Amino acid sequence: VMADTRKVQGPGTDRVLLFQEAALFPWLDVQHNIEFGLRQLGTPAGERRALARRFLEMVHLQGFERSYVHQLSGGMRQRVAIARALAINPAVLLMDEPFGALDALTRDRLHAELESIWSSTRKTVLFVTHNVREAVALGDRVLVFSPRPGRIVREFRINLPRPRSLEDHSLVDESAEILTVLRDAIGNDELEAENG
Repeated sequence: VMADTRKVQGPGTDRVLLFQEAALFPWLDVQHNIEFGLRQLGTPAGERRALARRFLEMVHLQGFERSYVHQLSGGMRQRVAIARALAINPAVLLMDEPFGALDALTRDRLHAELESIWSSTRKTVLFVTHNVREAVALGDRVLVFSPRPGRIVREFRINLPRPRSLEDHSLVDESAEILTVLRDAIGNDELEAENG
């Protein structure tokens, strides 16, 4: 794997991975979860606190600084994970189905928040999803992969205006074209379950 023309040898602060389940530290409160990476980088305490406050505001969680993971909803946990990732200022956010375990309303709200965060930070986001409409709503490019072994079957450029809504007719039309390619690549049964 290459990043910026350099071979990736291991983990690095230039890229951060967010999982389907928010990988937070249950013994730390929200503030200290967000500060964790900054502490590892040796960021002074005052700067850590200021950055944590900034990203708490960005993900709309001010007032929850002293809450612990078990006190948060699934959507709130993912927002803490996003804030923690952004706090260390990575060049790339790698998101592996980060909203897959959430209910539809929370997922829609987080789509809007992620789009807002992206528009203010302009970070590169690689977002893995099995939901075609989610891919079209969030992406500028959608890569369709074949099943095992995963190979790129086709790339779609998404030239729809932002902000995007899952109910927008042009988004639905774009999704239908991608679904046709996916059906050919993996078959109908798997697809119907994911994109119902």
